[in-house]
Amino acid sequence: MTASLLPAAPAATLGPALIAHLDDQLASTSRLLQLVVGQSTAIRDRDVDAVLASIAEIQGEMERRAGLERVRSELLARAGGALGVPAHVVTLDAICTLISPADAAQARARSAELRGMLGEVGRQHQANRILMRQELAFLEHLTRLLGGEEHGGYAPGGRGLIGAPVHPAAASPHRVLDLQA
Repeated sequence: MTASLLPAAPAATLGPALIAHLDDQLASTSRLLQLVVGQSTAIRDRDVDAVLASIAEIQGEMERRAGLERVRSELLARAGGALGVPAHVVTLDAICTLISPADAAQARARSAELRGMLGEVGRQHQANRILMRQELAFLEHLTRLLGGEEHGGYAPGGRGLIGAPVHPAAASPHRVLDLQA
């Protein structure tokens, strides 16, 4: 091989490999988005089993995404080697200088789609966290009312959240339904 063919050979395989990787990332992110949207529905429906199942499915998808991250690191290392820079400083624009213009255009389009989808996953995940906090706060409130603890939550024996004794007036049980007339 001549010296002029060496840079072209990695570039010839880098473009298709990058596009395939971005397609895999898009498919994984699409699955993740479906899962967090399904989790949101389960939270709103107060379907505990479905919430737990969605958590397990999300964890499984995150484990698969770890494999995608390894491929991403390998692509960055290849591009970094061709560019003569460390992998951690390689950008999409830098990779696009190594691949064909058609592959570069496809890679940029897929990367933009991926960023948008990841943003939506993040927003939906944050909304799910807020919904879960609201549900847990409501459950804690009901538990305190039913347990006769004004401020103690799950704390045993008339002690508050930080272990301080609860005032006897605050420890008196509240009736949710007063059936005595």
